[in-house]
Amino acid sequence: MKRLIARGVVAVGLVAALSSCTNPYDPGQRAIGGGLLGAGAGAAIGGAVGGGHGAALGAAIGGATGAVTGVATTPPPPPPPSGYGYGPGYGYPPPPPPGYPPSY
Repeated sequence: MKRLIARGVVAVGLVAALSSCTNPYDPGQRAIGGGLLGAGAGAAIGGAVGGGHGAALGAAIGGATGAVTGVATTPPPPPPPSGYGYGPGYGYPPPPPPGYPPSY
């Protein structure tokens, strides 16, 4: 029993570690991730309810639903930060207008 729990903990840890290696603003990556999660959940539920045939059908339905949901819930990317190379705040300040002493 302890070996089963240990394997489950390791599996959950690997899934969590790999899920952080993705771009949450890319619809393609979200479709793949949602499809994989949906297929796994659908296969587990379908296998528990209907056996082998139910697992295959559940994986297909869950994968398609997960992929569509992943694309539909893709958030817009955040605006670029203002700083080095992104507009205001980069480089030297603008020169003072004519008639004013330079600011150092």
